[in-house]
Amino acid sequence: MRASTARLTNSPVRLADLQFPQVNRLIHRTRLAFIHLENLLAYAKRDRDGRIDGYLAAHLPDECVLLFFRKGEAVNAASLSTAGRQVITITDALKRMRTEVERGDLEYCAAPMEQLAWMYTSCAGGYQPRVIDVNQPEKFFPVLQQEKVTGVLELISNGRVSYLKFDHGKYLTGHFCDKPENLPPARYLESLFDPGPGGTPAMSAGTFAGADDLPAQAATALVNTYRELYWRIVDAVEREFPGEAKRRAQKVTAAIVDTHQALALLSVPRGTDTPDGVVRPEELSSALTDWALQLLEGAEVMMPGTATKVLKDATREHRYVLQAAGFYGKLPWRVTW
Repeated sequence: MRASTARLTNSPVRLADLQFPQVNRLIHRTRLAFIHLENLLAYAKRDRDGRIDGYLAAHLPDECVLLFFRKGEAVNAASLSTAGRQVITITDALKRMRTEVERGDLEYCAAPMEQLAWMYTSCAGGYQPRVIDVNQPEKFFPVLQQEKVTGVLELISNGRVSYLKFDHGKYLTGHFCDKPENLPPARYLESLFDPGPGGTPAMSAGTFAGADDLPAQAATALVNTYRELYWRIVDAVEREFPGEAKRRAQKVTAAIVDTHQALALLSVPRGTDTPDGVVRPEELSSALTDWALQLLEGAEVMMPGTATKVLKDATREHRYVLQAAGFYGKLPWRVTW
C-alpha cells in the first residue's frame, strides 16, 4: 500500500510519517484491515496488561487520528490533518478508522500521562507555529531563550515528533521519539537537523501551553442520559404549565448557551441523532444545573412547590447519576426520595 503524500498543515511533514514518543509498542504499525478494533478496546478495559496509559495512532489517507487511553479506557481523541488540528469525539475517531479500514494503518503504544496531555493540548487550540531554518539549527533554541518561552515545544523531523517543556526559555524536560537511552537530549536534538539519505530533513515546530493532565470527554451514553433528563424536566414543567414549558425552556437555553455550550447537545429535539460534540462530564452537569435552576425559578414564582415536584418526577430514574455529579446540592430546593 502506497503511503499518502498528504502533509500536515503549513509544513513539509507528511502525515503518513508521523511517529510519536512511546515507552512500549504494544501493536507495531499494522494495516487496519488486520486489526479488530472492538477486541482491542475490550482488551484494554478488561485485561490487566491492557490497562495502560497510552495512545492509538491511526494513519488514514488525509489525517492522523489519535485515541488517548487512561488505564486502558479511551478518554479522548484528536486529529491532525491537512486542514489543521482538532479535538474530536471518540465515536467519530472510531468511525473514521472503520471508514478507511482498507487504506489505513495503526499502532498502539504506551506513553506517560504527561506526554499524552501534551499531545492532546497540541490539538485543542492555542498551537502557535514557529519558523525553523533547517540549515541554521544553532539559531533556533537561542531564540526560545531570548523570548523566554514558557510552555511546550513540538519539534517534528521527518515525521518523528518530540516534545520539550520550557519555563522562561529554560529547558525542563521532554519526551523524544526513538531517542537511544544513552544519548543526551542535546545531541539527539542536533541529530534531528542532520541531512539524511533524502537530503534536508522535513521539519516543523510549534509551541503551546503545557497541560498537566489529559481531560476525559463524556461518553455518548452519558450525553444521551443528560439529554433525556433535559426533556424529562421540560415534560414535567409542561404538566404543571400546559403550553408553556417548551417555550420557556428554549428561552433559558438561548440565554445561557454561550456560557454552557453543552446545552447545544442537550436541547436537540427528541427523535433526532445526538450531534457530535466534545464535552466533559462536569460540563454536562454544570449546564443542566444552571439551566434547571433558571427554568424552575420562574416556575416557582408562579406556583410555589413546583420545582421540588418537577425535579422528583423528572429525575427519579437517573437520580444516582445526578447525585454523583452534585446536581441536587447546587439547587436551592431539597429533594427527598
